[in-house]
Amino acid sequence: MRIAVIGAGAIGGITAAFMAQAGQDITLVCKHPAIAEQARSHGLRIEGVRGAHNIPVQAVATVQELSGVYDACLIATKAYDLEQAARDMLPYLCDDSLVVSMQNGICVDALAAVVGQRRTVGCVIGWGATMKGPASLEMTSNGEFVLGMAGGDCPPKLSALQKAMSSVTPCEISPNIYAHLYSKLIVNACITSLGAICGLRLGEMMKRADARNIFLAIIQEAMDVAHSMNLSVPPFGGKLDYDRLMAGRGALSRLRRHGMIRLVGLKFRRLKSSSLQSLERGKPTEIDYFNGYIATKGRETGVATPVNDALTAMVKSIERGELSISTKNLSAPAFHALRY
Repeated sequence: MRIAVIGAGAIGGITAAFMAQAGQDITLVCKHPAIAEQARSHGLRIEGVRGAHNIPVQAVATVQELSGVYDACLIATKAYDLEQAARDMLPYLCDDSLVVSMQNGICVDALAAVVGQRRTVGCVIGWGATMKGPASLEMTSNGEFVLGMAGGDCPPKLSALQKAMSSVTPCEISPNIYAHLYSKLIVNACITSLGAICGLRLGEMMKRADARNIFLAIIQEAMDVAHSMNLSVPPFGGKLDYDRLMAGRGALSRLRRHGMIRLVGLKFRRLKSSSLQSLERGKPTEIDYFNGYIATKGRETGVATPVNDALTAMVKSIERGELSISTKNLSAPAFHALRY
């Protein structure tokens, strides 16, 4: 397969590099000419759970520098840049090309509006990564890919893409990708918003009872919304069963919940919120696609989501420079009564 990867950030860069290392025909669109030159000549520097690598990758700075037709395009931009990237890619697609949304959040409807549902693929990313600098990336945790067509079918190219992406990390195909995307959305809504308001990595956050209570409140509201939509949400990564986690209100149930969340924090302790990284670079976050999405669906279905509402508003206040990133934000009045 000829595969284009748009976005040389942590996820896009690592995905492109390991697929190229495995012999796949990859072209990475980097946005910045200097990064494209670095990728071609010296390679992307990748560190972390899979060791240290310098992997050369064929790269260009803009989509317009591509040539020919691609069997698949993985779009690993921020959610608010997805639609433009997809429009730019249209001249390089054939009728059965696949276009993959690799964003955090649920963006498949927006992608399908540009490229058509029969080309649209949702992707859940179950591993962690961070950008240390231009062309310098870190894979912070292992995990898997889950792919699925927006329409639920499985064309031959999807199986070929699954095989190609399995050179990065295990990859499976789901006939119900929306449910898997929502499952990942819940985790993102917990980690990204909390990290953005307090500035801590996940391990440090999950040592704090106040952060764990907010984390669990996000999950409860998200599952209340899912139930109102009659959406059956699978356990995230096959292990984190939200319904089971939130069952019970007694002291033992609370102890169990907090213990499980602390274990999640321990396993992914080095994970840094993508929204926090955006704020530190002076960039907007994707909060509308995380907690904001849960809050919007809550309004549509008549389910109250006060914690997700508050977190969305706080992150936007930080974006506008009205609120500072601080652990004091975990003690905001909106969170005082939480006890999960």
